[in-house]
Amino acid sequence: MSADMVVVRKEGLYCVPGQFYIDPWRPVERAVITHAHGDHARGGHQHYLAATPGVNVMKSRLGPINITGLAYGEQVVHNGVTVSLHPAGHVLGSAQVRMEYRGEVWVVSGDYKVEPDRTCAPFEPVRCDTFITESTFGLPIYRWQPEQEIFDDVNAWWQSNAEQGRATVLLGYSFGKAQRLLSGLDSGIGPIICHGAVQTLNQVYRDEGVWLPPTVMVGDVPKSEIGKSIVLAPPSAAGSPWIKRFGDFSDGFASGWMQLRGARRRRGVDRGFALSDHADWPGLLEAIAATGAQRVIVTHGSIAVLVRWLQQQGLQASGFDTEYGDDEAEDSGPPLPAAGEAEHA
Repeated sequence: MSADMVVVRKEGLYCVPGQFYIDPWRPVERAVITHAHGDHARGGHQHYLAATPGVNVMKSRLGPINITGLAYGEQVVHNGVTVSLHPAGHVLGSAQVRMEYRGEVWVVSGDYKVEPDRTCAPFEPVRCDTFITESTFGLPIYRWQPEQEIFDDVNAWWQSNAEQGRATVLLGYSFGKAQRLLSGLDSGIGPIICHGAVQTLNQVYRDEGVWLPPTVMVGDVPKSEIGKSIVLAPPSAAGSPWIKRFGDFSDGFASGWMQLRGARRRRGVDRGFALSDHADWPGLLEAIAATGAQRVIVTHGSIAVLVRWLQQQGLQASGFDTEYGDDEAEDSGPPLPAAGEAEHA
């Protein structure tokens, strides 16, 4: 093809021959959505297409919308473009968008991670000519520990606090991060209390067949048991009247940024856990190589560093200027129907 299949317009990423948008940030007629985080799935579009496992998450966050679910790997043809969605391994229902037109294949990754977890379908490499990738943690310093090591650390911290009669408060984004943390908790230590924003999404996950340990709201726990509990809440709950009911608690924050000591200090928490739902530097390189793409376009994150590295490897690489948020750097409250919230990693 002489012209690019996907370009950036003021509304967002636009598939030119297909005449639809991918994760647009302004209202459009047709939007293909990679996942339900607020910087990628916004309100106001006339029609949404998303991976079937993410449809109910979208509805829970955006309210009544005109949405069609597409099973992973299923194909639809729109204006001559064959579209299919493939697991991105980011959160429940996250997808990469594969577009084929006149023998050329482009893939928009959305957000992704390559380490499998128990709460969503694992990342699936998709062969393509051009790959549009995120780069939230696109610096060589970011290299994640295996998630089980993180879970072991969290459970040991919780156990220690419980033995001292102190509640454990763990802050993490209400959609995706909280459920992944839940999947690794040892419920034998004590009650698992969830903030309302987390509990709402827990039910969506359970309805999709994802196993999570039993969770309760704070009002369901006797005061005598509070000191043995772990509390999962969004970052915006820190310092709120709601969190003060847990008394003298120990707090922690789960985010890829916690790999940097200064980030934990700025958060003012006792513990930081470097658990991210985005690919680290080796993960980004692994995912890009697996596509076989000779052209790579980099979006939100450390664009310049990743572009320069890819160019040094002989690939045609450049960046797109988008409005996708740095979800791990932003605070996140309860799910909102409004556009523009940035959250997650």
